[in-house]
Amino acid sequence: MRDRPADDLRSEIRQGQPFAHPREEAVLSLLRSSHQVEQQLSRFLRHWQLTPTRYNALRILRGAGSEGLPCGEVGERMVTPVPDVTRLLDRLEKRGWVERRRDPEDRRVVRVTLTPRAEELLGRVDGPLGEWLAAALAPLGDEKTLQLVSLLAEVRGALRARSRALQ
Repeated sequence: MRDRPADDLRSEIRQGQPFAHPREEAVLSLLRSSHQVEQQLSRFLRHWQLTPTRYNALRILRGAGSEGLPCGEVGERMVTPVPDVTRLLDRLEKRGWVERRRDPEDRRVVRVTLTPRAEELLGRVDGPLGEWLAAALAPLGDEKTLQLVSLLAEVRGALRARSRALQ
């Protein structure tokens, strides 16, 4: 009989020994969960010829509105940074989802905006994605979901502070 969720993770990764410390269990569980969410999200988005990275970039640009964003800022805002934002934007432009134009105030800056085609695509994805997210997090309910968001923010904050201290 399993008395702890850790037993599920240990079973999933075929680990016979207990974790050395709850912190090890927490990090491995976080990594495993992140991987599973990304895998399933990838499968879900495939229907619209999207990947999580493409969807993230389009979502960022939708939030920026009609002014768009400089190319570099798109990269800075990505949930999972990509090594070559230019190549990502090239692929999005080739599909007719984004347009690039020189900033009239500073010709050195290239701004990226969504096309109406991408707006329409995101509009078709929104409802089904909302349902997918609701189903994926249904076991938690709203209160635990907000608690999870808060706990993960604390972890990211601690990691940022540690990173700054090491510099």
